[in-house]
Amino acid sequence: MRGVAQKRLSPEVWAYVEGGAGEERTLEENRAAFHRWCLRPRQLAGIRTVDLRTTLLGTAVSSPVYVSPTAYQGLVHPTAEAGTARGAGAAGVLAMFSTLSSLSLEAIAAAAPSGPKWFQLYLQPEFQTTQELIERAEKAGYTALVLTVDAPVLGPRDRQTRDGVAIRSPVPIGNGPRILPPARAPELRNGAYEFPEDATVTWEILGQLREVTSLPLVVKGILTAEDARRAVDAGARAVIVSNHGGRQLDGAMTGLEAVPEVVEAVGAEAEVYMDGGVRRGSDVLTALALGAKAVGIGRPVLWALAAGGGAGVERLLSLLNLELAVSMMLAGRRSLTEIDRGLVASRDD
Repeated sequence: MRGVAQKRLSPEVWAYVEGGAGEERTLEENRAAFHRWCLRPRQLAGIRTVDLRTTLLGTAVSSPVYVSPTAYQGLVHPTAEAGTARGAGAAGVLAMFSTLSSLSLEAIAAAAPSGPKWFQLYLQPEFQTTQELIERAEKAGYTALVLTVDAPVLGPRDRQTRDGVAIRSPVPIGNGPRILPPARAPELRNGAYEFPEDATVTWEILGQLREVTSLPLVVKGILTAEDARRAVDAGARAVIVSNHGGRQLDGAMTGLEAVPEVVEAVGAEAEVYMDGGVRRGSDVLTALALGAKAVGIGRPVLWALAAGGGAGVERLLSLLNLELAVSMMLAGRRSLTEIDRGLVASRDD
């Protein structure tokens, strides 16, 4: 699917899809982190059936794989987020959709009304605009609010600059002309760099959000035990361990590396998910063994969408679920509850 997508997309859009921040060290490490773990299978387990079904904040899903939110999906396929919604819905997989979607959140929900959907939120300069987005998401049937906290400003996207800006002109944002991406770059004033005011949000924002919505709050972009604890103490029902696909702070630790300390910090008080570098069913199994309850897929969904629209997304998710089931069978685990830390070992030990 990746090969087909690269052939179909312009070099500028491909740079947008594939690029990371800076020298792309974190982007590369997201994948390499999985290679530092090996699986410890148990044999002769007598397994006939493998059950992938689970719940995410009470929502029943076919597997612990979910679609991570990615912006501007209209750049890669005419059906945009509607295609992704239909593909995920057909696979019974939870999908998260971005504030910066090409289609409106209402149009996305209408495309796959029965599929489980969460709304990813970028805070807007005016809180009233943020509140309006939340109210629209509630009305459209999204069942959780995913607050991204690792993008107060955009990281330096060197590949996009080198290979040509992916967005030659302003890309229409389906959620309205007043909806803005994360804050712009800082300005040098009186010898110091001054960041935009809307980039200086603190943990108090979770309290503000809880006052205006009854949707469960999920905090995305956590990489440390300290921040995971702060998020849960501020009311988060789940945290997503993520470095934004390597697109923000180059040199940051990977989601897979951070999962164990985050799980230890929050215990049973919140659900822990992760994304970054996941490509195979065995990767999902590794992340689950380290303590994640669910695993997000980002770039591969864009490849699948570019290659085959909604049918491509459904095919991708079906393949991942099949691979996960086979990996579990070969590892001697018949259900998600049987996956534990004993299933993995570090290659560095």
